[in-house]
This record gives sequence, structure tokens and C-alpha cells, in this order.
Amino acid sequence: MELKTNITAVDGKQELVITREFDLPVDLLFKAFEDPEIVAQVMGTKVLKFECKKHGSYQFETTDGKGNVVFRANGVIHGFVPNQKIIRTFEMENTPFGVQLEVYTFEPQTNQTSRLNMHVIYESAAQRDQILKLPFAQGINFAHNRLQEIMNKLK
Repeated sequence: MELKTNITAVDGKQELVITREFDLPVDLLFKAFEDPEIVAQVMGTKVLKFECKKHGSYQFETTDGKGNVVFRANGVIHGFVPNQKIIRTFEMENTPFGVQLEVYTFEPQTNQTSRLNMHVIYESAAQRDQILKLPFAQGINFAHNRLQEIMNKLK
């Protein structure tokens, strides 16, 4: 599978820069990050809380067939400019990974295409490197492909 999502990781840095171009107008791309129903579909998880506004917060949870929690993440939204930018923290519970800071910017390319830029800052370079040892690139590419498919239905 071709990886359309580009991840830039400079050795010794505690950050990632992730970019992806979508065949979506910028307002539709942004909607995929502010609408809890779409977020749940893209992430394949339950959205327990989602206050998409400055100083809002969110919580996601995935359970197995027996109701056991297998994934829970939460964070706080520190900046929110519709169709332009979201600044938030992201923390996965019960993992060795700490809180990360995420800055998402949304750029129109044409009337029907746009680019997502994600600047993700980890607590340390070592923590970032641990993430990169996981199937992170494949996972985020899969999520972005899914986002494109879901939003194509709303065009």
C-alpha cells in the first residue's frame, strides 16, 4: 500500500512533522476533526467527550467484545480557529508514552483540495523514537485514507 501521508523525523529532535494532501475542500477536511461522529468513524473508537473549542476537552475509548477498555485517550484543546488550526494535547492512558502537543494546520490548495500539516511534539526524542518503532506510519496513513473515504461521501 502506498503511504500518501508524509512523516518527517529529524534525528535527535522530539518532534514529527506530518503532512497529507486530501481531495477535499479545506472546510470538509476541517469538519473531519471537529465533528465527533466523523472522528469516531475515522478513529474506529467511541467518542466519550468532545468539546471542540478553545479550552475544550475530549476523551476517546475503545473496548473489546467483553467491554474491557483496550484504548483510552484524552486531551485539552488549547487553540481553535475554524478551517485553519487546532492546537491540542493528546495522551494515551496506560501506556509508557507521555502527553504530546499537536498543532494541526489546514491549508486550502485549490477549491477542491487541501493539506493537513501536523506538528507533533513529544516529551523527549527518545519517546518520539519509541513511537516511530511502532507501525505508526502505516497507522496514520490508514487513518488518513479512511478519513478521505468517509469525507468523499459527504462531498
